[in-house]
Amino acid sequence: MSTSQNIKVSTCLWFDNQAEEAAKYYTSMLPDSKMGRITRYGKEGYDIHRKPAGSVMTVQFWLLGNEYLGLNGGPQFRFNEAISIVVQCDTQEEIDRYWDKLSDGGDKNAQACGWLKDKYGLSWQIVPKLLAEIQDSPDKEKTERVMNVLMKMKKLDIAALKQAFDNKGTGKQIKKQTAPVH
Repeated sequence: MSTSQNIKVSTCLWFDNQAEEAAKYYTSMLPDSKMGRITRYGKEGYDIHRKPAGSVMTVQFWLLGNEYLGLNGGPQFRFNEAISIVVQCDTQEEIDRYWDKLSDGGDKNAQACGWLKDKYGLSWQIVPKLLAEIQDSPDKEKTERVMNVLMKMKKLDIAALKQAFDNKGTGKQIKKQTAPVH
């Protein structure tokens, strides 16, 4: 079986008619991001796609160096939580910045455990890079404390997650051992 070094994978995001607006919004806030090629609908196929000739069909863009394609495909498909874009952050300041920008105009009821929905309905996970390291710990008591705290958060708080991991006043508390009274 031969493999090709020219094969690449990218993600296509189906929008109703906001692909260009969303791509500009996303690329304006994330580093190492840029706009690419924009294609437009023609007169051909109107009976199927129902989009005016000259309107945006696809928008190529990159977020944090990863390629995406936004498609203005119509209202028949909507985003849901089955797919999300994960932004791994080094600092609480990054988490706060991306959370605030991406959640602006989004569904506040969809915010849980570091997940949010933006104003286009796309789900994002804004997480500290440290979380993967914490979750990979062989100490299951520590990881359980972290999960207990994380599951109660909307926007993730690095300090609180570290405190839970280290058992410093957050998360599941250890009960004091006492001798039985006779």
